[in-house]
Amino acid sequence: MSASIPENYLDLFKKKAFGSLSTLMPDGSPQTNPVWVDYQNGEVWVNSALGRLKDKNIKRDPRVSVAVIDPDNPYRFVEVRGKVREITQEGAPQHIDKMAKKYLDKDKYPFAQAGEQRVLYKITPEHVHTMG
Repeated sequence: MSASIPENYLDLFKKKAFGSLSTLMPDGSPQTNPVWVDYQNGEVWVNSALGRLKDKNIKRDPRVSVAVIDPDNPYRFVEVRGKVREITQEGAPQHIDKMAKKYLDKDKYPFAQAGEQRVLYKITPEHVHTMG
């Protein structure tokens, strides 16, 4: 079952609003990281690097939660719970550069590590909660 993010909350994905991505550890406990977020084709996109803890957790269990808080009004937010529909490296390097432009006003992602392989997680919303 999929859900939609209301139109009046999509602006959060255009702002420099960070997301809090929660994944599940092997014992079922949550693990949360701040992430850059994007919204494409009805899905939330998160970009990371292969081999990180969130990468391992998502590959084992695709259930995730992403909360995006409005930087202009911290009482306004959207929370998306769902599953990672696709994990892909295709387009991930270009996407991280797009995110660097949005969040850092840099044309190229400046924090790349030697040998790092970027990966995109495309999250299908199953439950959406908003406030504010």
